[in-house]
Amino acid sequence: MKCPYCGEVNLKVIDSRPVEDNNSIRRRRQCVACEKRFTTYEKVDTEAVTVIKKDKTRQLFDRSKIEHGIIQSCHKLPVSMSQIERAVDEIESKVYALGMREVPSSTIGEIVMDKMREIDEVAYVRFACIYREFRDVNDFITELERMLKK
Repeated sequence: MKCPYCGEVNLKVIDSRPVEDNNSIRRRRQCVACEKRFTTYEKVDTEAVTVIKKDKTRQLFDRSKIEHGIIQSCHKLPVSMSQIERAVDEIESKVYALGMREVPSSTIGEIVMDKMREIDEVAYVRFACIYREFRDVNDFITELERMLKK
């Protein structure tokens, strides 16, 4: 680890505490050379998960794709970035908790759908439109009816 201000490698930890999710640690550090302070986050490095796409191609799990999709679905809705970040953390934890090295994208999609339903109903429907590839209004109505039953 280097100081982001001067590049010095000699740093001291001033404060350490667990982050809300209990999956990472927040550390306040101070550079011995320039004495500036900054924050770092440490997280356990887990084994990579490969996502099996619908077309059978494979790619590494990328939490930023999920975050981007949720942000788009929540556009102009009363959903805070902290809610979105917490949701993405929970989704990522569930994916890794499956204990599988390869996970079908459909499994991840359903995990995201469940979380979206908790966040906001309108955001859920927006996400469902893209994820379930609605072709016409009937698909939209079917999803709304399914949501209302739950």
